[in-house]
Amino acid sequence: MTAPLSSSTLAPAPLRFGGLEIDVPVVLAPMAGITNTAFRRLCREYGGGLYVSEMITSRALVERNETTMRLIRHHESETTRSIQLYGVDPQTVAEAVRVIVAEDHADHIDLNFGCPVPKVTRKGGGAALPWKTGLFREIVEGAVQAAGDLPLTVKMRKGIDSDHLTYLEAGRIAEGAGVAAMALHARTAAEFYSGQADWSAIAKLKETITSVPVLGNGDIWSADDALRMVAETGCDGVVVGRGCLGRPWLFGDLAAAFRDPNGMVGERAKAMPGLGSVATAFLRHAQLLVEFFEDEGRGCRDVRKHVGWYFKGYPVGGDTRAALATASSLEEIEELLGTLDHTAPYPGEAAEGQRGRAGRPKRPSLPQGWLDSREMGLEARAELTEGEADTSGG
Repeated sequence: MTAPLSSSTLAPAPLRFGGLEIDVPVVLAPMAGITNTAFRRLCREYGGGLYVSEMITSRALVERNETTMRLIRHHESETTRSIQLYGVDPQTVAEAVRVIVAEDHADHIDLNFGCPVPKVTRKGGGAALPWKTGLFREIVEGAVQAAGDLPLTVKMRKGIDSDHLTYLEAGRIAEGAGVAAMALHARTAAEFYSGQADWSAIAKLKETITSVPVLGNGDIWSADDALRMVAETGCDGVVVGRGCLGRPWLFGDLAAAFRDPNGMVGERAKAMPGLGSVATAFLRHAQLLVEFFEDEGRGCRDVRKHVGWYFKGYPVGGDTRAALATASSLEEIEELLGTLDHTAPYPGEAAEGQRGRAGRPKRPSLPQGWLDSREMGLEARAELTEGEADTSGG
């Protein structure tokens, strides 16, 4: 059983990114195929914070790829619009930032230097890129300049692996470039999502970076985890990813916890939804996806990936789960949800804990010779740019 937090624990102040003030120091992490407008809207209905888009590829935005232009759209209810950009070419990233600013697509931009997915790192992007310090500096400096008054932040990992850590140097470079804040997922690319996040790295980054907020990311499965991270690391806020999968009400828990941080673990009021409430949230998610895609079939297909997350620990039989994972209309989903026992209570620990696939440590996929030097020649840069993906959303 986890120990209670100290009674002296204090909540961080609201996050301030440039001219923006985020009421609750909580950020929804960009997740490919998850954090589209539908999911962001659903989470907002439960709590406060900053809700970031799926990863958007800079080149695709500059070239006005149809899928990408749909992904950057925000609903009118999204009052602080946030877009995360990915790219490996300084000029293209800067141009994508200029497009966002000129066409008023967002109120905040984040740069992705944390993605560990092989199709990203093998092109030198995501968590692989900060190893090339000169390239990293050019991208961040160019993006900050292009953003003007729009707050621009960076999200990164500890490094490529335990022998190639980059986060402290990258943090100093980003701070010097004028970013509004930075976030650290306290794992290396090699760790992927396995094992336990190294919160001590967040504390080291916070000690190193003194002029802008530092946010922590990794293994926040509950509001108590978030408060513990702040207490242990001194970070200014938290970034929540897999912990909210199938649990949009976690953002309500987080808002309540940061407003009353001195409550004891297990005693603070938190959402404990019965099966009826979970079914209502699942249907709402499906409806929002249909609205987002403007296609009922596509929206119902997209919500299928969420079935296991929503009903984790609840008395929902395999046949019903399978039927929900193949439903093709809102009417069909509603009928299936109607067969559940809506009086079934919250199942406790069975519904808590890790969500999503943790995976295993793996050797990162990198461009040939990537680790041979911290710098890059012009020819290598050209090859990198040629290989940049032209699609968004991960």
